[in-house]
Amino acid sequence: MAVERSLFSQTTPPQTALVVGASRGIGLGVVQQLLQDDRFGTVYGTYRRPESAQGLLSLTAQYPQLTCLPMDVTDEASIAEAIAQLQAQSPHLHRAVYCVGLLHDGDLQPEKSLRQITGENLMRSLQTNAFGAVLLAKHLMPLFKHDQPSLFAALSAKVGSIGDNRLGGWYGYRASKAALNMLIKTASLEYARRSPNTILALLHPGTTDTQLSEPFQRGVPPEKLFSVERTVTQLMAVMDGLTPADSGEFFSWDGTRLPW
Repeated sequence: MAVERSLFSQTTPPQTALVVGASRGIGLGVVQQLLQDDRFGTVYGTYRRPESAQGLLSLTAQYPQLTCLPMDVTDEASIAEAIAQLQAQSPHLHRAVYCVGLLHDGDLQPEKSLRQITGENLMRSLQTNAFGAVLLAKHLMPLFKHDQPSLFAALSAKVGSIGDNRLGGWYGYRASKAALNMLIKTASLEYARRSPNTILALLHPGTTDTQLSEPFQRGVPPEKLFSVERTVTQLMAVMDGLTPADSGEFFSWDGTRLPW
């Protein structure tokens, strides 16, 4: 990251944050840490289905500053409706974190060879991992247009790096994360003109002990399998250290830059 001092250390509370994909895993962990952070007076967390978001929804009884919003990132109308509800309560947004990710679901599994690719599953991966994030950036821009520093961060993955691809496989997931990287990089250039106080960044969280990574943890050394709490703490540190010079860049969990 740039040596330039982060603007986030200069902001004063209360700030407003949005976590998309907050039902479980890293997204839920980000919500929990934001609720403990005195800088944030209002936190929004989105979920797709209430039956799978009980951990998130139960937090509202303890934290009145938390508002939960239904959102399906594969449906632009759902994104627009949720953001309209948010904007009616909070005209300004200071931090948004896109934590939605699809790696496996039923017959959708990481492809080991070309024979396993289907157009339907490729589209599912792209819609969830890439398209949802850039549509969110589209609908959030009016909330970011203010005179305070703000941040839009999307969770990417190192396997989405074209330059780092040495093993092959995982076609849909790799491609969708590479597409996410390009979309957010491109959006960062438009934001620089239209919402210049907003930093956009792509973050690789590392292998985290969540439902997404569970089937693929066998070969991961224990020291490289992070708890959700550790992952979120690391990612928050990276986000807090970002400067305008970092906008549109791709960072690992330790703050190092990743190749495209």
